Amino acid sequence: MMKLAVVEAKLLTREPGALFSLLIPLFILVVFGSSIEPGDTVLLPMALAIAVGMVGLYLLPTTLATYRERGILRRLSATPVRPGNLLVVQLVLQLILAVTACGLLLAVAGTVLGAHLPTGVPSAVLVFLLGTASMFAIGLLIAALAPNGRAANGIGVLLYFPMAYLAGLMQPKDQMPAMVARIGEYTPLGAFGQSMREIWAGAAPSPLLLGVLAGYALVVSIAAAKFFRWE
Repeated sequence: MMKLAVVEAKLLTREPGALFSLLIPLFILVVFGSSIEPGDTVLLPMALAIAVGMVGLYLLPTTLATYRERGILRRLSATPVRPGNLLVVQLVLQLILAVTACGLLLAVAGTVLGAHLPTGVPSAVLVFLLGTASMFAIGLLIAALAPNGRAANGIGVLLYFPMAYLAGLMQPKDQMPAMVARIGEYTPLGAFGQSMREIWAGAAPSPLLLGVLAGYALVVSIAAAKFFRWE
């Protein structure tokens, strides 16, 4: 398992999508961060949600669907290294990538931009884990249904942009129709972003939205496990 993790980690570092997942949210933060007030509670949570969304909806499903398309998962089933081990390693590595992306955003925001950072660290960690779990669950479902890596990437794009809009990541929520903004809060990305904004504002995250994230993570994961094919 350790050798497999080392090999997969090397492959991940060479993947352009991994670099984009680190740099695109950082670029958004730096470009818009120069014009926000120090007490802003919107931009950094938005950048964090974008980072996790990119890993969960783009990189994870594309990688797994490509492995199945190339027959890697099928060949692993004939070796002592079971394909399930590869799935676990990929999930761990993608989680590390998401943590790295968010850690980079927090470091730059706190040191370079002087942005407001929350004091409720346990709540922030809980929201991050639930949000990441819900995004990864959707990514696994995409990988389960997509016939190949290119299709997985396309499905991820088709899902990401509507979810990002509904979540208020592409347009401020106060400029959106009230009904649309309300609906957006109950999407996975919307519940994640809104919970992060609540923490940044010094409030406790909504138990309802935490339940929404947990529900997406559980239900979609079960669906992904049902439809996932190794070959």
